[in-house]
Amino acid sequence: MSTNPFLNAPVRDAVTAILQCGEEILLLHRQPQLAVFAGYEAFPGGKVDTGDQEHVPTSEVFAGLDSRLLGALTRELREELALDLAALAAAGEIEHIGRAGFALTPPLAPLRYAAHFYRIRLRHRPALDVDPREHSGAQWATPRDWLERYADGHLLLALPTLLALRDLAQSPQLTALPSLIHFANDPYYSGGGIIEIEVLAGMRQLIVRSNTIPPAAHTNCFLIGDDGATRLLVDPSPADDAEYAKLYAQVEGRFDVIFLTHHHPDHHERADQLARQTGVPLWLSTDTRQRITAEQPRFFDGLETREIADGENLTRWLGREVQTLAVPGHDRGQLALMPDDRAWCIVGDLIQGIGTVVIPPPEGNMAEYFATLENVIRLDPEVIIPSHGLALGSTYYLKHALSHRQARESQILKLHQAGKSEDEVLATVYVGTPSALLPLARINIRSHMDKLRAERRLA
Repeated sequence: MSTNPFLNAPVRDAVTAILQCGEEILLLHRQPQLAVFAGYEAFPGGKVDTGDQEHVPTSEVFAGLDSRLLGALTRELREELALDLAALAAAGEIEHIGRAGFALTPPLAPLRYAAHFYRIRLRHRPALDVDPREHSGAQWATPRDWLERYADGHLLLALPTLLALRDLAQSPQLTALPSLIHFANDPYYSGGGIIEIEVLAGMRQLIVRSNTIPPAAHTNCFLIGDDGATRLLVDPSPADDAEYAKLYAQVEGRFDVIFLTHHHPDHHERADQLARQTGVPLWLSTDTRQRITAEQPRFFDGLETREIADGENLTRWLGREVQTLAVPGHDRGQLALMPDDRAWCIVGDLIQGIGTVVIPPPEGNMAEYFATLENVIRLDPEVIIPSHGLALGSTYYLKHALSHRQARESQILKLHQAGKSEDEVLATVYVGTPSALLPLARINIRSHMDKLRAERRLA
C-alpha cells in the first residue's frame, strides 16, 4: 500500500493579514520564482519565527491578541510592505484588528503551516513599499472585483484566500470568516476524503494518492468542462482500492470522459476500472494506447476509446476552447491541455512541482524534452499546472528547468571528455541525492548522453 510521506510532517505557525480600507482588500502578487504559491495573488504574511515577541506593539487596540502571533504579524507587515502597525495604532488609523479564521496545510506537503488569519480594518490607505524579493506588486480592490477577475480565469488564488474573499463579498463587515472556520475542520485533512481544490475558476483539482515516484505521493486529477460541454476527468490514478473508493464517491456523475495525459501507471492506474464502472469512454493519444496495451494487454477490453491527436478541441472552459498540445520528452505520447487564450496549461510530467522529471527510455527522449520546454515557453501560458504539486504562475519554472538541464548536460559532457566513468559522473553531478533516487538519476545521465551522441557532440 502507498503511504503518504508527509502525513506526519511538522506543522509551523504562520500569520496572514487581511488588510481592509473601506470596502477594498489588499492582495499582493507573489513573485514567480518563489518556492510556494509562485505567481499567486495573496494576502501578506508569513511564518512565525523565534523571537517574534520582541516585535509586539503596545496599544489598547491590540489587547487580547496572542503576543507571539501579533509579533510575527507586525514583523511580516514591516518586512513585506514597510507597514508599521504600532505607528498606525498611535495615529488612530486602525479601526479594528482581530482573529478572523484559521487554515491548515493539508497532509500532502513537506512543509505544513497552521495559518492564523487576522482582519485589520484601516481608516485610510497607508503608503506601501512592497518587498520586490517576494512580491511584484500590490493592489486594492473590493472582494467582488477580485472575484470577478477570478471568475474570468485570470487570477490564481490559494483556497483559503478564495474562501476569505467569498465571505467578505457576502458581508464586508464580517469579523470572523465562517468559511475559514469550517475549512480548518474539514474532514479531508484527517483522511476523510480526497482533497479537492479550485485551482482556477471552472477547474477542480483532486489530489489523489498514487503509486508515483517519491518524494511525490500524489497525482493531480482534474475536472474540466463547462455546463453543456464534454466534462473531462484527467488522469485518475488511485493507488489502491481504498483510494479508488474515495475517488469514485467524489467524482461519480461529474464527468463524461476520462482523458489520460500519458501512459505511466501513476496517470492511469485503475482508470480502466473507473471507465467500466461509470460507462464512460477513455480518450488518449495513439502512442499512449499502444504503450499501455504492450504492458497491460487486457486494459482496454470492453472499453470505448478514442485516440486523440495534437491540436484537437476536447471541451470548453469558461467559454474558451480547450485543445491538446503534444509535449513529448518525458513520454513520447504525452498530451497537455490548454485553452485558446493560454490562461493555463496542464503539462502532465513536463515539469514537477514535487521532485524531478525522469526521461526514461524507450518512451523518453532528452532532445524532445528540451524542444518541448522551449515550445511551451514560447507559447507562454499564464499558469503552468503540473501533475505533481501546485499550479505555478508564469513559465518561470519551465525556463528554470530548461536552464538547469542545459547546465547539467554541459557538466556531463565535460566530465565524460575528462575520461570519467558513469559512476564518477553520477557521484559528481548528483552529489547529495538520496540513494533511493540514484537509479533514476543514472537514467537521466544516460538520456543526456544519448542526446549528445545524436547531436555528434560526443563520440
